[in-house]
Amino acid sequence: SGMARLEEAQTTEKMILALSSLFRYNLKTPEQFVLLAKELNVAADYMYLQQMRFGDRITYRKDCSVDADKVIVPAFTFQPLVENAMKHGIDYMEEPDTGKIIVEFCRKPEQLVFSIYNNGPLIELEMVEKLLNEQGKGYGIHNIKERLELYYGALGSLEVKVTDAKYTCFTVKMPDTLQKKNPK
Repeated sequence: SGMARLEEAQTTEKMILALSSLFRYNLKTPEQFVLLAKELNVAADYMYLQQMRFGDRITYRKDCSVDADKVIVPAFTFQPLVENAMKHGIDYMEEPDTGKIIVEFCRKPEQLVFSIYNNGPLIELEMVEKLLNEQGKGYGIHNIKERLELYYGALGSLEVKVTDAKYTCFTVKMPDTLQKKNPK
């Protein structure tokens, strides 16, 4: 990063910083729960790198109607879902189509809801079952579902569906009980 700065290669510097942020988060986050802002920043770093790769062929939009600096969520939940939307949705789109990933986070009565939409090829029902119910290599979705159920019981869930607007949507639901009272 420092070398890129000296060479006045701002794009390279920004890419290195985004990648190093992802590595630090993945390697140095021992907490089970983190601020939502931290999870969303890691997802944004991931999407920045993907936008550098795909250019105008991908758009990323984040709508967060809660104060991300006051909400605590399970670590390693949202970036893997965004990555899944890229790898199994957008990566399979053919040019000149534009891939879209939309991330929404909102508060409903006594519940936090986080949804990730992608307009890549629609997911098949048998793949949904496989993602949610099978363990093993490459099944991070199953891991997220299991952790939500472990932390929240019946109040935590991960759902996958195809919307009327032809998007694949992964939705995480969790109780609104882990709000940070005194942010620093």
